[in-house]
Formats: sequence, structure tokens, C-alpha cells
Amino acid sequence: MPEGDTVWLSCRRLHAALAGQVLTRCELRVPQLAEVDLTGTAVREVVSRGKHQLIRFADGTTLHTHFRMEGSWRIYPHGRRWSGGPGHQIRAVLGTSTLDAVGWRLPVVERLPTAAEDEVVGHLGPDLLGPDWDLAEAVRRIRVHPERSVGEALLDQRNLAGIGTLYRAEVLFLQGIHPRTPVEAVPDLERICVRARQLLSANRTRWEQSTTGDLRPGRQHWVFERPGQPCRRCRTPIRTEEFGPLGQERRSYWCPHCQPATSP
Repeated sequence: MPEGDTVWLSCRRLHAALAGQVLTRCELRVPQLAEVDLTGTAVREVVSRGKHQLIRFADGTTLHTHFRMEGSWRIYPHGRRWSGGPGHQIRAVLGTSTLDAVGWRLPVVERLPTAAEDEVVGHLGPDLLGPDWDLAEAVRRIRVHPERSVGEALLDQRNLAGIGTLYRAEVLFLQGIHPRTPVEAVPDLERICVRARQLLSANRTRWEQSTTGDLRPGRQHWVFERPGQPCRRCRTPIRTEEFGPLGQERRSYWCPHCQPATSP
């Protein structure tokens, strides 16, 4: 699933392409919106909220989309062949006089009044890359369930919005915290949240995500997607597992030497 920095950049590109433009083409290829045609409507702005995309129109409505695991928005100049997959995977087309924005494999496409956006994003915690970022509020929300593992708490978008499995793995490694450590046993939750925001902010203007400062392939991450490979600090093999609530397990990575477990 794309993380908050990727969604932020995608929305920034969409905003640059669509904001202030009047749609000359609109196709929403989902059953509930099949008869909606926004042709002739101006796009006011495109913003991200955590991992959600909000395309706001001058008529007071919003098109809400979400990438989940495989979705994406791509922008093509008129006349350029759309190269994002087979045509049946297209869920939305928003065209202007000069370009087309095409939404591929979007599992969430819905239209609602802009004033009612809280119905779809109001449950989210402070956005790590948003104007509403509030460190104290994020930490307060995480501490509501002190017995919960910090790994689960960081992925809960109701606590803080935008972090996924990549940044969870990397920030916990950098702080020397095992993913299964209970929230109540974490010595500095504030620092974890600050570090997460720093990492997302550092990568938000490029598609490549590096937490090591090295953009070369195979050198970008400390532990993420490196199971069995030696830790870059101590050479201990990186370990991995899936854990979390039943049906919501997510893949985790850690170094057993640099991030020792506090319990079996």
C-alpha cells in the first residue's frame, strides 16, 4: 500500500495538472457513479489526507479516492497512449483541454459534498504531512491503549495518518524498538512520531523512498523487505513476521540485536 509521502506527491501532481481547470471529459467507471458527469465543472484543488485523495470541485463536491494496495493516478498529455494496464482496470478519467488524469485500479471512488468530507476522513488522526499535524494529539491517541504493541499503534490511521509498513519498520529500527513492544514500555513515543514525520517529509518530493540517505537500489532501507540479509549496523540477519488483529495482520521487519524483544 502506498504510504503518506507517495499519496502526498500524487496529489501534488494532480493539483498542478487540474486545479483551476474546467473538465472537458469525465468518466467515473464504477456502478454507483456511472451516470455522474462532471464535464464543464472546474477543479478547485487536490489535497491528500493521510492515504486518501480528495479532488474538490467548484460545485461544492469532492471526489474521494484511495489507492489501497494497487491503485494509482497517472497524468498523460493529450495524444499520449495510456500505459497503466488493461483498459478494464481504469476507474476514473478526468480530462482537461491539454491532459488526462487516469485513475487505475482504484478500489475507492466516491462523490460527496465537500462539506461532508469528515464522513470519509474524519476518523483519521493528525496527518504526518498535513497542516493539521499535532504531535501531542498523535501521542495522546497512541497512549489510549497502553497494552497494544507499538507496531500496531503506528499503523492505526486513527492515531496518526500516513505511516505504513515501510516507515513503521524503518522508524522502529532507528529508535531501537522491537515492533511488538507494548506502547506503555516505549520510552519516547514523541521521538518516534517526530522521526516518522522527518522520514516522510524527506521523501515526499520524489517517488523513490530512502531512509538510509542512499538512493541506490538495494541500499535504500535499513530493514524493510530485507529478511535474512545482514543488518547494516551489526550484521545480524534481519527477521520478519506478520502480526496484528486477526484478518489484519501486516508484515513486520526488525533486527533482533538492534531491536531486542522485551518479552518472548
